Amino acid sequence: MNNASLKKDYIFFIQSELPKPEAHLVQFTNAANGAANLGYSTVLVYPDKGLGTINPVNLARPFQPREAPENLVKYYNLHHKLKVAPLPMPWPIDYFDSKFTNSNTIAAKYYFPFHIFPTTKLVHSRNWNLIKAAIKNGIAAIYEHHHHEDKKFEPEIVKSPLFQIAVTVVDPIRESMINNGMPPEKTIRLHNGFNRLFMLRQPEKAAAWREKLLKNGQSHLVVYAGALQKFKGIDILIEVAKEMPNVQFACAGGKPKEVEHYQQLAKEKQVNNIIFLGYVLHDELASLLQAADILAHPHCSGQAATFTSPLKLFDYFASGTPIVATEIPSLKEFNNTQAIAAWCEPDNPIKFAESLKRVLETYPRKIDGYLEIIEFVKQFSWENRAAKILSYVDESLRPALIA
Repeated sequence: MNNASLKKDYIFFIQSELPKPEAHLVQFTNAANGAANLGYSTVLVYPDKGLGTINPVNLARPFQPREAPENLVKYYNLHHKLKVAPLPMPWPIDYFDSKFTNSNTIAAKYYFPFHIFPTTKLVHSRNWNLIKAAIKNGIAAIYEHHHHEDKKFEPEIVKSPLFQIAVTVVDPIRESMINNGMPPEKTIRLHNGFNRLFMLRQPEKAAAWREKLLKNGQSHLVVYAGALQKFKGIDILIEVAKEMPNVQFACAGGKPKEVEHYQQLAKEKQVNNIIFLGYVLHDELASLLQAADILAHPHCSGQAATFTSPLKLFDYFASGTPIVATEIPSLKEFNNTQAIAAWCEPDNPIKFAESLKRVLETYPRKIDGYLEIIEFVKQFSWENRAAKILSYVDESLRPALIA
């Protein structure tokens, strides 16, 4: 058997331990999951600093693809076709500020060239160092880039025939990438997607959420899911809740310190009808979104509004629940669709509250959701996104189909 016949894997590499609640990790794990669901031999690779990393066997054979552990499956709502390969990163890796003990360097210079590239057909990553390492080792690569960054892309990498495509989610980022040397013909804008499990109706779990969250005779529930940061509109949402004391608000997401901060802020403002749930596992989040009367997307104006990826918005759509959103540049293409029940100007809690009240009057809650919203989102599945990306990859460089 020659070496070429061993090259079958579609490798997704992320430079972070898993699981964690950050949006970019949700995005990338689901992107890998979508490719696996299409039947490609897909492996999600990430660093592991747990106790098992000191095992000599694991260090000698660090690349051991396996089924995703149940905690990862539940955390990100993954399917069982996706394989994972945590790379052991024992002490002193990342404990000292040196490139020789940096996990990024260890992965790109040691683990991948010697243990992973021999069976790799295609690499997909947000990590530019790994993209360069792949090209230099004769491996085709796809680069994901979702934020403004003032760096020049090396011509010898981006012009290589092995460099297949660069993917971003909004036009301003695409333009900045091109200005920094990325070839326009290799740079595409493509929306994120929704997890198919969010579309499965869960009426019993949704009813349980409503029973848990609706208190004191309340009958309406407004839910926000996503990062707990000011530019996301959380401060605005607290003000909105103050304007609507008979409606219960619930926020899912955020790190413990962020949850604590906003709990204290709501308490200081004497807003008692908003609750911060912290990070909700994705296998529970779908039913929470279905439990809501309205889903809130209160993003503020400003620089972030020009490039924010509406990742959570697609899971909102999949729930079939009416959405109230602020008019920001990255959402403008959805203005003329029925997928958003109401729009309002950003940074204005009074206007947002008025929009919520109007939607509560005109969109009664449906246990099965609004079918026109669900139909609209079907085009944005992670599987469709993966297929679109791979359509830009030379057929001879595509990974193996195993199912």
